[in-house]
Amino acid sequence: MNEMSLLRPARVTHRLPRNRRSPGRARAAFRKWAAAQTLGPATVETGELILGELTANAVLAATGPGRRIEVRLTLDAAVLRIEVSDAGDGTPIIRSPRPLDEHGRGMAIVDALADEWGVTLRPGPGKTVWAALKVSGPDPLTAC
Repeated sequence: MNEMSLLRPARVTHRLPRNRRSPGRARAAFRKWAAAQTLGPATVETGELILGELTANAVLAATGPGRRIEVRLTLDAAVLRIEVSDAGDGTPIIRSPRPLDEHGRGMAIVDALADEWGVTLRPGPGKTVWAALKVSGPDPLTAC
């Protein structure tokens, strides 16, 4: 059994307030967790970008005062799964923004970077938007 398999499966959940600082907090928590899991720089960068986009969407989608956003990170031997839950009823769509539009690129980025992504409805209000990244072992740049 190698050192990497001893760390997996690994799972962590963070609950964040619905405010504009939450995507940054989610990314910082992800970087710390990913370092403990010895994920390579390419996986960390991609995961962080996906998580930031999903969390930013959740901040906009969550409805009602005081609603929280839940971020769940799961890593097994082959897949990093990023889940972001919010109280919003709508589902994300891939948009085609014009060059000068300030919003609308998030799910296109997620779609381009993730190996898979989807939406799971929750009991009661809300949904979980998830993305999966295949992880094939230590990053070759850091395995030396």
